[in-house]
Amino acid sequence: MTPGVELVLDLNEQYWRKKPTITRVVFKGVPDRSTRLAMLKTGEVDIGYLMVGVEAAAIKSDTRLRLAKVNPSSVWWLDFPEQWKPTSPWHDRRVRLAANLAMNKQAINEAERLGFARLTGSIIPSVMEFAMRIEPYAYDPPAAKRLLAEAGYPKGFDAGDLTPQPPFTTMGEAVANDLGAVGIRTRVRTMERATYLDAWRSKKLSGVIVPVAAAPDNIVSRLESFVLSSAPYAAGGYPDIDELFQQQARERDRK
Repeated sequence: MTPGVELVLDLNEQYWRKKPTITRVVFKGVPDRSTRLAMLKTGEVDIGYLMVGVEAAAIKSDTRLRLAKVNPSSVWWLDFPEQWKPTSPWHDRRVRLAANLAMNKQAINEAERLGFARLTGSIIPSVMEFAMRIEPYAYDPPAAKRLLAEAGYPKGFDAGDLTPQPPFTTMGEAVANDLGAVGIRTRVRTMERATYLDAWRSKKLSGVIVPVAAAPDNIVSRLESFVLSSAPYAAGGYPDIDELFQQQARERDRK
């Protein structure tokens, strides 16, 4: 093992079940997608994970390679940490709804995920236990502009930084383009992953955050991490949702 670089796993000759046919597996940490793609093409590696966007399209068009579709319980969404401040534009629900309507979700899906992602209207994946299926809002830039005007921003406003979760920078750029088209101006800010997570958890990020969560489990764990007033990644919360969460925590009847 080389800390921070690679992990090597060798075959256990005394394994009590069926003996594996693969004698060695090497996990390499390669943050850059284009580098992972180059390693796949040269045969330096056999499998590359999180190959999305341009790199995924390149793999799909290469007859020597195979793009495997995986749909985990992961969701990308927009987080407005300043919505809890009365002086912020994001405090107005109409502004947040305008941002939602401004995003061409299917186009982003096609560009970033080759159309493989399932669109949803919730940060809770519908495949999770207890989750309710919520349809996404439609793509409607004219309605988004009307909402901004009603909220007092007919010419839009400067929303500051837009910070996508690493390594999904192109996802953040796509969101920034759609928001900018209706007048919500942002600047894409890239960060190293550990720094980003620490800044998000420490409530140091402002503007717009484009996070992703892929951890398994159920709706309860997602709420506990991102929605409750006490959640490590929430800048605020709602007392009624906090109370409902406490009620379900005491409830033994699954129905």
